[in-house]
Amino acid sequence: MIHPHTQLQYIDDHKGYGVFATRFLPKGTITYVKDSLEMEISPDTYRNHNPEMQAAIEKYSYIDERGYRIVSWDFAKYVNHCCNCNTMSTGYGFEIAIRDIQPGEEITDEYGLFNLTQPMDLQCAHDCCRKQLRPEDFEQYYKAWDLKLRDALPQIWQVEQPLAALLDDGTKIGVNAFLNNPEVYRSVYQLKAQSLETYTPGDNGMQLHLT
Repeated sequence: MIHPHTQLQYIDDHKGYGVFATRFLPKGTITYVKDSLEMEISPDTYRNHNPEMQAAIEKYSYIDERGYRIVSWDFAKYVNHCCNCNTMSTGYGFEIAIRDIQPGEEITDEYGLFNLTQPMDLQCAHDCCRKQLRPEDFEQYYKAWDLKLRDALPQIWQVEQPLAALLDDGTKIGVNAFLNNPEVYRSVYQLKAQSLETYTPGDNGMQLHLT
């Protein structure tokens, strides 16, 4: 579920839609929680879809640590990537604002944490743009992403959290353990899928690739 103080907004013909803050969201705000209504598509189910459906799933999903593709039931699936993103997935199963987000500002994410199965070209206006997202970005950047999250997480219970009720007890225990002892931080590396299956159309049907 996306944060309630956000709205879906059309940007342009190139980017399509994006998600924007309707109020000030301070650093440490939980902006997304995977809830019980999210659609979970297993590798076997994905394999059995035709190429057109697979393309739609790829466009609107992220891949979790089990290799399942997760499609949000609300407009969380329209959050765009930015190499200078203002929110990021955590090892605790939710996303958090890593800096203050102003009213009217677009909510952006780090797609490198989504277990990409193939490169994705970017057209980013920021100087830090990587120009292309790659599956190996997870290994290359996760330590830098962890630094940003370790800086934001201590604010989590200092700000309003409309989505806190969706966190299970295990998640809250894990977060509080980190707040009490930073040495027990749960790295985003735990989000990395150990084995991914991707399917691309071939001359003789679907071809399996393991990454």
